[in-house]
Amino acid sequence: MRPRVSVQDSALRNGNFSLRIDPVRSEDAGLYEAQVAYNTEVQSCQVELGVITVTLSPPSPAVENKPLLLSCNSSHRASLVETRWFHNGRLVPTSGTFCSLHGALSILRPAISDTGSWRCQLRYSDNEIISATYNLQILGFDGPANPVVYAAAGSAAD
Repeated sequence: MRPRVSVQDSALRNGNFSLRIDPVRSEDAGLYEAQVAYNTEVQSCQVELGVITVTLSPPSPAVENKPLLLSCNSSHRASLVETRWFHNGRLVPTSGTFCSLHGALSILRPAISDTGSWRCQLRYSDNEIISATYNLQILGFDGPANPVVYAAAGSAAD
């Protein structure tokens, strides 16, 4: 996993044996064990790392008025009970242009206003709630409703 993993050598003297993984990948999910030997004592601990991913299909950049799919997947083993989506902190109603099914959100006609932070929240049968955020950018035309612009001869036009 090098060079994505590190241990803070300076923290070891204080008893901090933390492992840092940056960036985390889906294949990093699983059980990790640390063993520390000091004199004749051996201490160990286990930590399970769960990973959640949000992906965009088709891949970036998303284009205005072309359907897209945001998918949310987790390594959690319990069965998925509910998926909720939030756009810029507000719960997204799954009707009309937004359709949610099994951890995915379909946006049928994405607009410039759909740009921003999208968070999926997954609730599992063991009541575990896991969430992740995706920063969505939509390419499109954000100008006047009428695409005809008039300018006086000799002046500037934007």
